[in-house]
Amino acid sequence: MAVPQNRVTRSRRNMRRAHDGLTAGNPNECSNCGELKRPHHVCPSCGHYADREVIATAGEVDLDEDAA
Repeated sequence: MAVPQNRVTRSRRNMRRAHDGLTAGNPNECSNCGELKRPHHVCPSCGHYADREVIATAGEVDLDEDAA
């Protein structure tokens, strides 16, 4: 049966867990619309990445009734 040889103190246990904490996100402002976005990702609100449009937003796309 697995039984610890010696008791692990609270200090040693907490030192082992010191690297398990979560880090906060690091949002940046979009250079086009000013909304917060994740760094090195396409802006979810306007679809721009590195000063160029990568994804067309739904308001800009013109859909035909027959195609939909």
